[in-house]
Amino acid sequence: QVQLVESGGGLVQAGGSLRLSCAASGRTFSAYAMAWFRQAPGKAREFVAAITSSGSSTDYVDSVKGRFTISRDNAQNTGYLEMNSLKPEDTAVYYCALRIAISRSNHDYKYWGQGTQVTVSS
Repeated sequence: QVQLVESGGGLVQAGGSLRLSCAASGRTFSAYAMAWFRQAPGKAREFVAAITSSGSSTDYVDSVKGRFTISRDNAQNTGYLEMNSLKPEDTAVYYCALRIAISRSNHDYKYWGQGTQVTVSS
Protein backbone atom coordinates (compact mmCIF):
# COMPACT_ATOMS: atom_id res chain seq x y z
CA GLN A 1 0.00 0.00 0.00
CA VAL A 2 0.98 3.60 -0.59
CA GLN A 3 -0.42 6.56 1.28
CA LEU A 4 -0.40 9.98 -0.37
CA VAL A 5 -0.98 13.31 1.34
CA GLU A 6 -1.31 16.52 -0.67
CA SER A 7 -0.67 19.97 0.76
CA GLY A 8 -0.05 23.52 -0.39
CA GLY A 9 -3.47 24.46 -1.72
CA GLY A 10 -5.19 27.70 -0.84
CA LEU A 11 -6.75 30.91 -2.08
CA VAL A 12 -4.71 33.05 -4.48
CA GLN A 13 -5.43 35.93 -6.82
CA ALA A 14 -5.26 35.51 -10.56
CA GLY A 15 -1.66 35.73 -11.72
CA GLY A 16 -0.37 34.34 -8.44
CA SER A 17 1.51 31.15 -7.67
CA LEU A 18 1.17 28.08 -5.50
CA ARG A 19 3.31 25.01 -4.94
CA LEU A 20 1.54 21.75 -4.20
CA SER A 21 3.29 18.87 -2.48
CA CYS A 22 2.47 15.17 -2.47
CA ALA A 23 4.10 13.23 0.36
CA ALA A 24 4.21 9.45 -0.04
CA SER A 25 4.66 6.71 2.52
CA GLY A 26 4.51 2.95 2.33
CA ARG A 27 5.89 1.27 -0.78
CA THR A 28 8.83 2.75 -2.65
CA PHE A 29 7.81 6.09 -4.14
CA SER A 30 10.61 5.99 -6.67
CA ALA A 31 9.12 2.90 -8.34
CA TYR A 32 6.05 4.78 -9.53
CA ALA A 33 5.16 7.40 -12.07
CA MET A 34 3.26 10.27 -10.51
CA ALA A 35 0.50 12.46 -11.84
CA TRP A 36 -1.61 15.42 -10.77
CA PHE A 37 -5.29 15.54 -11.61
CA ARG A 38 -7.89 18.15 -10.76
CA GLN A 39 -11.63 18.24 -10.40
CA ALA A 40 -13.76 21.36 -10.48
CA PRO A 41 -17.34 21.35 -9.12
CA GLY A 42 -19.70 19.61 -11.52
CA LYS A 43 -16.89 18.52 -13.82
CA ALA A 44 -15.04 15.29 -14.47
CA ARG A 45 -11.60 14.69 -13.02
CA GLU A 46 -9.02 16.10 -15.44
CA PHE A 47 -5.40 15.15 -16.10
CA VAL A 48 -2.98 18.00 -15.37
CA ALA A 49 0.57 16.67 -15.45
CA ALA A 50 2.61 13.50 -15.02
CA ILE A 51 6.23 12.54 -14.45
CA THR A 52 8.04 9.25 -14.87
CA SER A 53 9.45 7.37 -11.89
CA SER A 54 12.97 8.70 -12.52
CA GLY A 55 11.79 12.20 -13.32
CA SER A 56 13.33 12.06 -16.77
CA SER A 57 10.11 12.67 -18.68
CA THR A 58 7.03 14.81 -18.11
CA ASP A 59 3.66 15.37 -19.74
CA TYR A 60 1.23 18.28 -19.42
CA VAL A 61 -2.26 19.09 -20.54
CA ASP A 62 -2.14 21.95 -23.03
CA SER A 63 -3.98 24.38 -20.77
CA VAL A 64 -1.16 24.40 -18.18
CA LYS A 65 1.91 24.14 -20.41
CA GLY A 66 4.33 26.94 -19.70
CA ARG A 67 2.61 27.75 -16.39
CA PHE A 68 2.84 24.55 -14.32
CA THR A 69 5.90 22.42 -13.57
CA ILE A 70 5.77 18.90 -12.17
CA SER A 71 8.79 17.55 -10.32
CA ARG A 72 9.75 14.98 -7.73
CA ASP A 73 12.36 14.28 -5.07
CA ASN A 74 12.63 10.52 -4.69
CA ALA A 75 15.01 10.86 -1.75
CA GLN A 76 12.28 12.75 0.10
CA ASN A 77 9.40 10.60 -1.23
CA THR A 78 7.69 13.77 -2.37
CA GLY A 79 6.27 15.11 -5.58
CA TYR A 80 5.48 18.70 -6.47
CA LEU A 81 3.36 20.82 -8.77
CA GLU A 82 4.58 24.38 -9.17
CA MET A 83 1.75 26.54 -10.47
CA ASN A 84 2.39 30.02 -11.83
CA SER A 85 0.24 32.59 -13.62
CA LEU A 86 -2.83 31.04 -12.08
CA LYS A 87 -6.21 31.66 -13.66
CA PRO A 88 -9.72 31.41 -12.19
CA GLU A 89 -10.30 28.37 -14.41
CA ASP A 90 -7.53 26.56 -12.50
CA THR A 91 -9.84 26.47 -9.46
CA ALA A 92 -10.35 22.83 -8.46
CA VAL A 93 -9.44 20.13 -5.99
CA TYR A 94 -6.02 18.84 -6.97
CA TYR A 95 -5.09 15.19 -6.47
CA CYS A 96 -1.81 13.36 -6.80
CA ALA A 97 -1.76 9.75 -7.92
CA LEU A 98 0.73 6.97 -8.56
CA ARG A 99 0.97 4.10 -11.03
CA ILE A 100 3.77 2.03 -12.52
CA ALA A 101 3.93 3.80 -15.90
CA ILE A 102 3.03 7.33 -16.92
CA SER A 103 -0.53 7.77 -18.19
CA ARG A 104 -3.13 10.49 -18.72
CA SER A 105 -6.05 8.29 -17.75
CA ASN A 106 -7.28 8.62 -14.19
CA HIS A 107 -8.66 5.08 -14.42
CA ASP A 108 -5.12 3.71 -14.63
CA TYR A 109 -3.93 5.09 -11.31
CA LYS A 110 -4.04 2.84 -8.27
CA TYR A 111 -3.02 5.15 -5.44
CA TRP A 112 -4.64 8.53 -4.74
CA GLY A 113 -4.35 11.27 -2.18
CA GLN A 114 -7.28 13.00 -0.53
CA GLY A 115 -6.91 16.20 -2.53
CA THR A 116 -6.12 19.83 -1.78
CA GLN A 117 -8.31 22.78 -2.74
CA VAL A 118 -6.95 25.48 -5.02
CA THR A 119 -9.08 28.58 -5.47
CA VAL A 120 -8.06 31.38 -7.83
CA SER A 121 -9.96 34.64 -7.51
CA SER A 122 -10.34 37.07 -10.39
